[in-house]
Amino acid sequence: MERISNFIAAMWQSLLSVVKIVLQSKWHVVMPRLGEGKELVVLGNGPSLRHTMEHSMAFLRERELLAVNFAACAEEFFTLRPRFYVLADPHFFTATAQPNVQRLWQVLGKEVTWPLTLLVPHRFAGTMRSQGLASGNGRVQVVCYNTTPIEGFRWLENVAFSAGLGMPRPRNVLIPSIMLGMSLGFGTIYLAGADHSWTRTLSVDDDNRVVSIQPHFYKEDEREEKRIRKDYMNYPLHQILFSFYVAFRSYFTIARYARHRSVRIINITPGSFIDAFPRAEV
Repeated sequence: MERISNFIAAMWQSLLSVVKIVLQSKWHVVMPRLGEGKELVVLGNGPSLRHTMEHSMAFLRERELLAVNFAACAEEFFTLRPRFYVLADPHFFTATAQPNVQRLWQVLGKEVTWPLTLLVPHRFAGTMRSQGLASGNGRVQVVCYNTTPIEGFRWLENVAFSAGLGMPRPRNVLIPSIMLGMSLGFGTIYLAGADHSWTRTLSVDDDNRVVSIQPHFYKEDEREEKRIRKDYMNYPLHQILFSFYVAFRSYFTIARYARHRSVRIINITPGSFIDAFPRAEV
């Protein structure tokens, strides 16, 4: 009975995924194979990245690096000089008047002096063109990708993921970053600064508002911290915990797909809560 129920659920999810692909995905997405024969370190912005930079900088310098979100606003960005940069949150494209977002685009558009591939969701490509985001820097190559969430039969997931038509539900930027690392051709992907220890910071105040502190490896910006806290207050605790569940489940989908692709994903984040990938110290 359970097998029949699982089959029906997978079939329904597959049908929904096909509809999403037809309606949301951009076909013929071409990802440059820049990672062939190389290793990649995905740099999450968790507080443990500070430890990794202080103790394992030689390890980082010997590999290609991928940065995310507001990393470009940190001083260390110009020391690390990542080859790849991933943005996924609509906030970076819909709140361009916000000071932190302005600073991000200023760095990417004017201050990056090395070759950098900027990967952004294709649905924001028009916004970037209309606002001229990062268009003034010839060192930055913009590549678009699909964020369409794909679930269902494994064969469908494999085909959709390989074709770049979608990915496991991208609840945070680390999920597309890992998937893009595989699409770029990297055979080994390390995860650094991927603490994901959000449950340690969760609480509920006397007004039933969820409070969450989101520490990063860089000095916190008070305005951005205030924005995140305000966003969390708009959601009940069960929705936030479900969002965490979706993210951690997506990592297991990624781990399965990586095995299918013979790609190694290794978590080098001290104290990480992600339990889908093997760990190593560097």
